[in-house]
Amino acid sequence: MKKDKNIMVCVTQQKTCERLIKKGKELKDKIDGELHVVHVAREDENFLGNSKQADAIEYLYGISKSVGADMTVLRSNDVCAAITKFATENGVGHIVLGEPPKGCQQESIVDLLKESMKDVNFYLVS
Repeated sequence: MKKDKNIMVCVTQQKTCERLIKKGKELKDKIDGELHVVHVAREDENFLGNSKQADAIEYLYGISKSVGADMTVLRSNDVCAAITKFATENGVGHIVLGEPPKGCQQESIVDLLKESMKDVNFYLVS
């Protein structure tokens, strides 16, 4: 399998990220790549101690499995660096992300990722 066919879906601790995983599945079916679902948790964050967040991660894990994807939780205080490293190590050529909030004045994670990975195709889902 060509490495640049691999797809990464970036999720947060929200059940609504299911739509991102479904978009990743559509892309996987089209280009026949491996599908990876990734969540980056801050190193000091104990999301397993927060039942709502833990439930959401467990829910997204189940959705990931149902579409044939692995789900990985990375620990890092530098979200962009963690995603970039994972994408490089796993031959990712396509990244599915949620759109940043409208009217966001600061540079979004999407902008930072696009800048650090110019040869990757990005798909923003609203």
